Amino acid sequence: MNLEQLKQLKEKAQKQIALREGGKKYRVVVGMGTSGVAAGAREVMTIMLDEIEKQSLGSVEVCVTGEIGMVDAEPMVRVEETGGEKTVYGKVDRDSARKIVTQHLQKGKKVQEIAVGQVKNKE
Repeated sequence: MNLEQLKQLKEKAQKQIALREGGKKYRVVVGMGTSGVAAGAREVMTIMLDEIEKQSLGSVEVCVTGEIGMVDAEPMVRVEETGGEKTVYGKVDRDSARKIVTQHLQKGKKVQEIAVGQVKNKE
């Protein structure tokens, strides 16, 4: 690796770290419990991080949690909005991970065909 490649690697790592910091419009929580990892949650998270970076979505924070609660629907992703609304997506694969980023996180449109639950904050 040369110096330029190392700089590019450092910049990419810094961008991905920034995606894990608070104060954003959306918080994406990826279930990384044993069943989630076995079902492909690591790949889903990597794809989502890459897609968020490609789309330059600075208003999104990504983090991990243990089991979300529905083992048969793993891998699961929960999108939390600043207003308190939460949408849980189940059986997320490569294509649906990209769709969550392009539809929900970029355009604000939920991906109903893979949504397994939604909660609105009581006001």
